[in-house]
Amino acid sequence: MELTGYIAEDLRARIRSGDELPCKLTLPALAKHYGVSLTPVRGAVARLVADACLEKLPGGRLSVAPLKRWSRMRPTPIAPPPTARDWDRALIRDVMLAGLSRETVHLREEALARKHGVGRSVIRQCLGRLAGAGLIEHLPRRGWCVHPLLEDDLAAFLEVREVLELKALELAKPHIRKADLLPMLEGNPAVEGDQPPHLDNRLHDYLIEKSGNRYIQIFFRQHTATFFTSAFDHAAPEAHVVAEMAAQHRAILEALIARRWGRAREALVQHIRAQKPILMRILRTRTSESRPEVGR
Repeated sequence: MELTGYIAEDLRARIRSGDELPCKLTLPALAKHYGVSLTPVRGAVARLVADACLEKLPGGRLSVAPLKRWSRMRPTPIAPPPTARDWDRALIRDVMLAGLSRETVHLREEALARKHGVGRSVIRQCLGRLAGAGLIEHLPRRGWCVHPLLEDDLAAFLEVREVLELKALELAKPHIRKADLLPMLEGNPAVEGDQPPHLDNRLHDYLIEKSGNRYIQIFFRQHTATFFTSAFDHAAPEAHVVAEMAAQHRAILEALIARRWGRAREALVQHIRAQKPILMRILRTRTSESRPEVGR
């Protein structure tokens, strides 16, 4: 559920239950309570007024509508609000697009907050986490900047990834279970007829988790699961590329199930190295696009 919907349903549930509202029934007070800008609050209030849960009084003031107008309305399930991880995922795409520009791009908190309909404090916290992961840089009194992602950076990342993922495989051996691998194998089926290819990418996270090495886990959490995964997803690779990657996953999984460790290592190395030309093509293609709005 989007932020506007969450605010509307949360307020609706409080009104139904007769609970005291979390703050004064004004747009600024509601925005402060939910940690968002005025935009999603206005949308939520408009929905509740249209549903006769709230009413506008003379002078623009808001009030809970009389009970008889809404007491018989059917309740709506409330989805959890966006988490810090949700906002990080949203901003990762902005950072990724900025990194594919040909020059350094400055990110502005105000523009990002307006774009995502959230308060600047939320944006600032997210950018701080991305800076901690090394994806952006904070310049005192100048804001945040994203440096161009160069082909040398990508090549260096893939080299480190290969070393660490092979180490993760070695450490994970005693903890790998066939029952865990079979669903992943089913999630990477061979393409038959006009069936669209499907890629189940859980294998990498599984090996990293089973390695038990928190430093390896931190590296992949900060890099693979954020910037580079987002870049790959954003590129929407062709069907034949997805099919090839699924086949590579099957080769790794089949070797692991058979406990043929040497073959599993070889298949994993081939899979990681096969991603280099794909990601390089993404870089060359995306750097020709215009600079994203958030950098202006």
